[in-house]
This record gives sequence, C-alpha cells and structure tokens, in this order.
Amino acid sequence: MKPHTNALEILLVEDNPADVDLILESFRETGRGTRLHPVRNGEDAMRFLRQEGEYGDAVTPDLVLLDLNLPRMDGREFLEVIKSDPEFRALPVIVLTSSQARKDITTSYQLHANCYITKPLGLSQFYRIAEAIEGFWLDVAVLPNGR
Repeated sequence: MKPHTNALEILLVEDNPADVDLILESFRETGRGTRLHPVRNGEDAMRFLRQEGEYGDAVTPDLVLLDLNLPRMDGREFLEVIKSDPEFRALPVIVLTSSQARKDITTSYQLHANCYITKPLGLSQFYRIAEAIEGFWLDVAVLPNGR
C-alpha cells in the first residue's frame, strides 16, 4: 500500500439531514481527518465545483459522494453533467444511495460512476463504508489530482 498522510476532501451531495449526520459522524469516527462538504442537490454541487456564489472559497474535492434522489438536479443528472465536462470528468464519483433498483445501478455505471453503494441502516455499517472509502482512496488508489 502507498503511504498517504493527507486527508480526503469529499463533496457530499445529500439532501437528507439524518443521512448527512450519519455520514459526517462515520468519517469523523475513522480519525483520518477526512473533510466532508455537504450540499443538498446537484445544482449546488456544480456551483461548489465551479466555486461560484457562496462557494467561491470552496476546496477542490478529491471525490464526490452522491445520492441519486435529490431535489432540483438529481444524482443521475449530476453524473451526466459532470462526466461530460472535461474539467470534472476524471473526478471520482461514488454513488451512495438507498436505491437497490437494478435500473439505478446500471444507469449510474453507464453514466460513469466509479462505484455504487447502497446506504446501510445503522452507524456501524456507515462507519465500515467510511473506512473502506478512506482505505481505498488514501492507501491504495492514486487520485486523478495525483494525491
């Protein structure tokens, strides 16, 4: 495994406040210093990535955690936009959603999601997912930005 001391910067696109809290707590519990930046829909996510408006000081994320069922621009639309934009197409996107529908899984991969994870029910399962994401992206993989 490659040594990596930097924390991940993750754009979290999630509209459910309870899920946001669970995800934030799960990553906090790993102790690896990952910073999550929550937004509520795909439109806000694009503004964050483009550092527009209230997101003028936003960091450039290492990856995106994306729910599919969002208000305004949903996760499928966001995937279509981001993966067709040369500036952002290499940014890893992990779909983290409650849907187990085969159509949603297939569509997400066809739109070039890097991974599809069904949301677990409890904090301990969210914690295992957070550990797996950090372990893979910090210790094994090389991110497109070279980190």
